[in-house]
Amino acid sequence: MDKHMIKAGNLTLGQLQRNWIFVLCISLGLSAGCGRKDAATQEKKIAEVEVALPMEQDSVITYTSYPSTLQSRSQADVVARVNGQLLKKSFENGQYVNKGQVLFSIEPTLYQSSVNEAKAQVNSALGQLDYAEKHLAALEQAFDANAVSEMDVIQARSSKSQAEAAVNQAKAALTTAATRLGYCSVTAPVSGRITSSTFDVGAYINGDGAPVTLATIYDEKDLEVQFSITDYEYAAISTRADGFRNPVYRNIPVYITSSDTPDVNAPSVKADLTYEAPSVNASSGNILLKAKILGDTEGLRPGMYGRIMLPTGVSKNAILVRDASISTDQRGKYLYVVNDSNKVVYTPIEVGELYNDTLRLVTKGLGPHDRYVTRAMISVRNGETVRPVMTGSKN
Repeated sequence: MDKHMIKAGNLTLGQLQRNWIFVLCISLGLSAGCGRKDAATQEKKIAEVEVALPMEQDSVITYTSYPSTLQSRSQADVVARVNGQLLKKSFENGQYVNKGQVLFSIEPTLYQSSVNEAKAQVNSALGQLDYAEKHLAALEQAFDANAVSEMDVIQARSSKSQAEAAVNQAKAALTTAATRLGYCSVTAPVSGRITSSTFDVGAYINGDGAPVTLATIYDEKDLEVQFSITDYEYAAISTRADGFRNPVYRNIPVYITSSDTPDVNAPSVKADLTYEAPSVNASSGNILLKAKILGDTEGLRPGMYGRIMLPTGVSKNAILVRDASISTDQRGKYLYVVNDSNKVVYTPIEVGELYNDTLRLVTKGLGPHDRYVTRAMISVRNGETVRPVMTGSKN
């Protein structure tokens, strides 16, 4: 029998060999195809993230944030200085009132009577003075005619002086009475927004002995921000060149927010440092500072909280990153950095103050050539391989 014609079942040996080779080729092809598909799939799974290089500055003014409150630079209590029933309130609580505007009316009957009595005293004194002047003139003529003695003239002159003094006294009493009558109409001492009244119409006011506060007016158009710094910080600033006279203290950023970290999206204003307390508070060791709010104060009210960004130093060779790229966990602040192998590295950092509203000073943990993740910080993981996409220049 021919060796090439050996059969296995219904197949010859040669056919079996060819079939086996065919199956092997198909398997190898499928394996290669799956390998290429897995590689492509793996490549597609690599996340694409935006990265940037830190901004470098030769010199950056650094700021320290301090809690502060807004106060009115022009505020005054509206007080009653007479006794009587409160007859009228001529304003709505919280409205803006003008200086000199009548706000309250107090029963004037008693004080009007005092004015009338004082006027009568003035008229009586003027009558006495008129008599004394005429009597003196008559005696002086008589003295020229040797009809009276010099002593009579002297006595007449004394009576005239007493009458003049009585007139002045009566006029002073009239002025006092008229002033007290005027107090029955309580006017605004300054312009501003007024609080609610501390007394209702019909209440008896006892302001004659000591002034009684009826309301308070705050001028919301003239505001200042008040804050305190330690004596050490004060000395550090004041001993530098120009100290608090430096122009940077004429245009200080203030964020209207009660949070510990100023929010760049919070309302902000500028302020001019205008006051430094002459002494240190013995109990706290702090010095009170005040800065006048510049520009429009619409929407601001005395008592609002803020964070004032006081210039406190200059950083040389500063490294700045986008503030929004920084995250915080229990260990502190951190960034995700992409290394030369395109792997994400969890990088703890130490930061300084905000710069130009959107950049944050990094004082430790980041180099000028480190690529940091600017977006999608939540979706990346430490040690993950990514495809970095550089975003523009260093900003």
